[in-house]
Amino acid sequence: MNTTTVGASLELSRYTVRPSSKNRDTFSAKSCEFCCLSRKHTSFTLNSKKLGGKKYPKSEISCVTNQTEGLTYKDAGVDIDAGSELVRRIAKMAPGIGGFGGLFPLGDSYLVAGTDGVGTKLKLAFETGIHDTIGIDLVAMSVNDIITSGAKPLFFLDYYATSRLDVDLAEKVIKGIVDGCQQSDCALLGGETAEMPDFYANGEYDLSGFAVGIVKRELVINGKNISVGDVLIGLPSSGVHSNGFSLVRRVLARSGLSLKDKLPGESVTLGEALMAPTVIYVKQVLDIISKGGIKGIAHITGGGFTDNIPRVFPQGLGALVYNNSWPVPPIFNWIQKAGGIEEGEMKRTFNMGIGMVLVVTKEAAERILNEGDTAYRIGEVVVGDGVSYQ
Repeated sequence: MNTTTVGASLELSRYTVRPSSKNRDTFSAKSCEFCCLSRKHTSFTLNSKKLGGKKYPKSEISCVTNQTEGLTYKDAGVDIDAGSELVRRIAKMAPGIGGFGGLFPLGDSYLVAGTDGVGTKLKLAFETGIHDTIGIDLVAMSVNDIITSGAKPLFFLDYYATSRLDVDLAEKVIKGIVDGCQQSDCALLGGETAEMPDFYANGEYDLSGFAVGIVKRELVINGKNISVGDVLIGLPSSGVHSNGFSLVRRVLARSGLSLKDKLPGESVTLGEALMAPTVIYVKQVLDIISKGGIKGIAHITGGGFTDNIPRVFPQGLGALVYNNSWPVPPIFNWIQKAGGIEEGEMKRTFNMGIGMVLVVTKEAAERILNEGDTAYRIGEVVVGDGVSYQ
């Protein structure tokens, strides 16, 4: 996510923002064989439907006839352009921000700091009762940001706020934070527990986290040396991770399914698929960095590929992403179909199965792809700007 941490005056890659597409696909009656061939908004209860001799249960029907327009993140209440504008304004007051983490000089090194939350994924935690992994998400969002500079996480701090402290519930959440810190090989140094009566709904809470890491000055990864022909390597995500849940919740409401229903065509429930904890890339990425050839790293969070990959590029360079070069997890296919979401909106909102993108030399790419951990060659650096696909 965008950081507003004030850092040292260090030459960082430019932060490029792309406006979202103004053209939205609509759910046309012709696009779905379950729909009637009329464009009239028709309200009725749909339990099952026979088609071609086969009976389809409600759980497999992903569109509703009285809702014709595809959903967008902005429709769900999140305006990425407004967030980007705020970052630009803050940058005028505090020059040096705009990277995934804020850098502060310390001797021959830089401290790299990041702060984040888990957004409205918390709403799903409240509904599913899955509280023991949301802390992993919290740690992941900050430590994954700071490793993009090549920093090793040192310690983590958390903030837990609620109207009435439920000790057993809070313990489950903190256990997840401890697990996340262990995965990141960093210390949980402390935190704050705030009990604020009447501020939150009963049984609900809010979380935020803060991570600090360190990297030698000469080893900082900042994208300055990225050049045409460098390779984009994608590291797989576990699913939605911790961004886009305001849109996910709108899609879920439109679909008519509940979090207890199976993800269509899969063995897991929607709740289980959506609550899969964010991958913590720390150990894998630091190991890759130690072997050389890494020029830039983008954490794919809010803004998806569209806004995050260009953040690590020097001016005049862009990304060419290869279509179908990695497997897209089924949860994203369901979200797109159930919400009638256009492709461009999906790529600007979700990670689409790639949680971290490394910009590397061709030699490093071959090494990474031949090592044990799963990775994909998903594109290359080209002259231009932004992200294009072929």
